Amino acid sequence: MYRFTNIYYYENKIMCNIILHMGSFLRTVINSIKDEKVKRSLLGSTNEEQASVLKWLSFTNSDFLDSVTKVFCIVTCQVPFNKKALDAAYAALDTQASIFETRLTDYTYLVNEHITLADIFTAAAFTFPFSTVIGAEWRKSHPAIVKWFNTVIQEPIFKDSFYYDYPIVKPFESKLGRSLSLLLKATFLYLKKWKRKYSNEDTRPVALPWFWEHYNPEEYSIWKVAYKYNDELTMTFMSNNLVGGFFNRLSGSVKYMFGCLVVYGENNNNGIIGAILIKGQNFKPAFDVAPDWESYSYEKLDPVNKPEDKEFVNDMWAWDKPVVINGETREIADGKVLK
Repeated sequence: MYRFTNIYYYENKIMCNIILHMGSFLRTVINSIKDEKVKRSLLGSTNEEQASVLKWLSFTNSDFLDSVTKVFCIVTCQVPFNKKALDAAYAALDTQASIFETRLTDYTYLVNEHITLADIFTAAAFTFPFSTVIGAEWRKSHPAIVKWFNTVIQEPIFKDSFYYDYPIVKPFESKLGRSLSLLLKATFLYLKKWKRKYSNEDTRPVALPWFWEHYNPEEYSIWKVAYKYNDELTMTFMSNNLVGGFFNRLSGSVKYMFGCLVVYGENNNNGIIGAILIKGQNFKPAFDVAPDWESYSYEKLDPVNKPEDKEFVNDMWAWDKPVVINGETREIADGKVLK
């Protein structure tokens, strides 16, 4: 049995790995066939069918996988992020997919009305984008492909030759033991670039305008995070150490996050509050990697539609203005950056 499973691609070897896996899979399928009738059925019973099988194999292994790989490389930062290039890559992927969709709208399988090697090979190829860059919205707009895929992988010949243990059409997820989604869809915000911008540029005049220009609220969300037990805090430096410890325990999620928590007030009368950006719309998977995450409250902000929320984020990330807590102005004593 050939096991095509748990696919991870790194650096610029992605396409080579795909072709290697697919080639090995194809050879395994062909070599495992003993019945000549079954073999003719899979490879095509007529010259026309055989040519059609080869046509789909070639198209899948070249045009289609090339488009998938280009999208994958950009959204996973294997190459420098470029919005125009990403849009073009997705457009190319949609163009290639439309060829499958058109064919499968009128036919159960790619070549004829029974499964061939073209279906097995192409379904194997589709596990890559289904597991990484193709989300629910894309699948909804390509119902014929999804129906065909789910049909093919139930075929006995497919089960005997191919093992697929990714959840079918499940988005690629982090392996932190959490459901923090890595690839929701194309994003305007290149998080690593933003972190460099924040670290190296003046915050108010340069970094923050860049952030809001590139911020995609469908891909990321921003949360007001506040410590629940301010009445237990004493020295401001101890409160700041508390924040530092919390951030250290968020290390499992930090590559999907950015933000600041500040300590406001003075010794024996201080509190902790801030704004943290996370990938996705659910705060819990990002924060519950830290054992003390429940010591903080989380309120989702809407900086796009609420100017006061945007101003709060700016103030928390710039640290150059006092904070207003319950109508009282409090000076910032210290703070930490999560990046």
